[in-house]
Amino acid sequence: MFGRSDMGIKQIIDSTRVPVKIWTDNIEQAALEQAMALANVMPVASHVALMPDVHLGKGMPIGGVLPLRNAVSPNCVGVDIGCGVLAVKTSLKSVERRVLGRIFREIRKRIPVGIRGRRKNGQMAEWSGFDSVPDIPAVKKELKNARSQLGTLGAGNHFIEIQKGDDGHIWWMIHSGSRNPGFRIADFYHKLALQRGIVPEGRKQLAYFDIDSPEGREYFAAMNFCLGFALANRRVMSRDVRDAFALWLDFQVLDEINIHHNYAARYVLANGEEVILHRKGATEATVDTVGIVPGSQGSSSFIVRGRGEPESFCSCSHGAGRRLSRTMAKKLLDVDKCVAAMKRMGLECDKNRFPLDEAMEAYKDIMQVMADQDDLVETVAELRPYKYPAIKG
Repeated sequence: MFGRSDMGIKQIIDSTRVPVKIWTDNIEQAALEQAMALANVMPVASHVALMPDVHLGKGMPIGGVLPLRNAVSPNCVGVDIGCGVLAVKTSLKSVERRVLGRIFREIRKRIPVGIRGRRKNGQMAEWSGFDSVPDIPAVKKELKNARSQLGTLGAGNHFIEIQKGDDGHIWWMIHSGSRNPGFRIADFYHKLALQRGIVPEGRKQLAYFDIDSPEGREYFAAMNFCLGFALANRRVMSRDVRDAFALWLDFQVLDEINIHHNYAARYVLANGEEVILHRKGATEATVDTVGIVPGSQGSSSFIVRGRGEPESFCSCSHGAGRRLSRTMAKKLLDVDKCVAAMKRMGLECDKNRFPLDEAMEAYKDIMQVMADQDDLVETVAELRPYKYPAIKG
């Protein structure tokens, strides 16, 4: 059932219809079973690839890469379509703590957070994508919602963090997606796939469309609208962060990276076959592509350059990956100990606002994740949280 490889692949399962190739020795049984189900019941080309941050997801593991023949599955894209990360490198080399505190407070004033976070009418941002909305009822239904949530962070593991790179520069990083509109569109098309798509026996969460069916084409167009919205959402927040910095500091933006890790796209395998590649909690790592691998709260994050490894379908991890579910983190972790650990790293924490389910201890070791994927990416810069912990949703 299990084999080993001399490459970065740590495990290979070959008892399934197509193999499952795994870039970690640390995978929970439930996520492994999900991956084996994918390999057995979905129209998979070549193999299923699991990144080193892999953990249990809805239908498909998060940290999974899935090449499907002529098929697209809403749950294999993910419920937060276009979730991703933006990172900005500035010309700043340091910021006084008192000034940084003011900047954080200003960011909190400017950017709504939480599941219901919305912008007021006078604060709504503009986006050219609203001028070219696809003629799809499920998308048009969410436009009012989208306009009010453009430039909002969301909840859960979404964050805004100020960082100091080993390149000597101050960065900011934003993790967010397509907000409630993306979630509702994902949910609509999963339910539609249950009714009009193809449902593998015993695996309702893996319902999918033929990509050439009317429903498949419609979902693909709706998904791409959400991807554009998610990119714009992060850019609007980044503009607000930039403006908050500019109230007290003179600086230049030197670079910006903005990437997805929940999406599907057409992809050509090494053998020339075109597939619909689903990256759910995984990012593109083609040769010389610059990407982002964020760590958990308090740990390092990485700017990376892809190596173009075909075995991972030119993909890498999207972060550290959960070690504990949110429920188990709240049950097993101690807030005083977690806050003390953050303070030992020089980060000022308020234990009354500390989210245990987002504690560093709830996630895998990002350094091990990076070591496990050194065949997939090389590090361009390592970024550390700078004086304050991240703003969480």
